[in-house]
Amino acid sequence: MSIAARIVLGAVFLLSGALKLRDRSWPAAAMALGAPRQIVPFIAPTEIILGALLVAGVAMPAPSLLAELALAIFTVAILRAMRRPLSQRPICACFGRWSARPVDSSSVVRNLILLALAAVSNGF
Repeated sequence: MSIAARIVLGAVFLLSGALKLRDRSWPAAAMALGAPRQIVPFIAPTEIILGALLVAGVAMPAPSLLAELALAIFTVAILRAMRRPLSQRPICACFGRWSARPVDSSSVVRNLILLALAAVSNGF
């Protein structure tokens, strides 16, 4: 079970990072969601590296723990954005243009599911 969770989580991180790199509008979306300008260029490559480590099962459990940390940070950013009126909410763009819609409760639910996968991949 933990191996499957780790591979699925890694694939999600790989996909997310790759789609962000392909989307020229993603950096602006990330900043609108609250990501600091200096960190934005490192998010997608970090997701790709983390995803590759998870899929390969290298240096475990560090990649799973880092995935949990990243997902927790992303979830807090989404929750902060959800405090805004619906018409003023930034787009999620967590998967580039593929998911370009205003953040909402489905974004939080998705992240909670991914957090659960990260916990399972740690053996919890």
